[in-house]
Parts: sequence; C-alpha cells; structure tokens
Amino acid sequence: SLCAAGAPNLSYQELKDLKKANVLHIDVRERWEIDRFGKIPESINIPLGELMEALQMDPTEFKEQYNQKMPSKSDPVVFSCLAGTRSKQALGFAMSLGFS
Repeated sequence: SLCAAGAPNLSYQELKDLKKANVLHIDVRERWEIDRFGKIPESINIPLGELMEALQMDPTEFKEQYNQKMPSKSDPVVFSCLAGTRSKQALGFAMSLGFS
C-alpha cells in the first residue's frame, strides 16, 4: 500500500490506476506551467505557494475556488509537479497540517 510516510514516487500507470479509485490529484505547478505544458486530466491546480492556505480553507470556500470537494485529512491525495521537488514539499505541508 502507498503511504505518505514513504513519500512514494508513482509511475504514470500507477497514477492512472489510482485516479480510477477517486484519488484527489493536486498539481502544484504554477498556472503558467499548466498553460504552457498542459493540464493533467482530472487534476486540480493549486500552485505550491497557495497550498498551505488552500488545505486550511473552509470546505465551501475550497469548492468555490477549486471546483472540487475539499479533501478530508484521511482522503487519499496525490501531488504532482514537473520534477518531483515541489510535490515532495507539498506532501510535507499536507502532513504538517495533519493529513495522513
């Protein structure tokens, strides 16, 4: 099983399989990167600089801002970026806020 403590790296196929299981996929790249390189289907874009604030929002505000149900602290979430550095930071942020 994949667990946050191990900070696992996922292959593209593993991510595709996880997305079938209703895992929330948060892309922490900047908006200009999404515009330039493309959006990953069914992911939501929350740039790393906004992530801490986003994960502490009121669920109604989160839904309005990101058009997605806010994850609970126990919901499965996958973070992605371009090279893996920012997604590891995002994982650390989420864990520091009590996400498992």
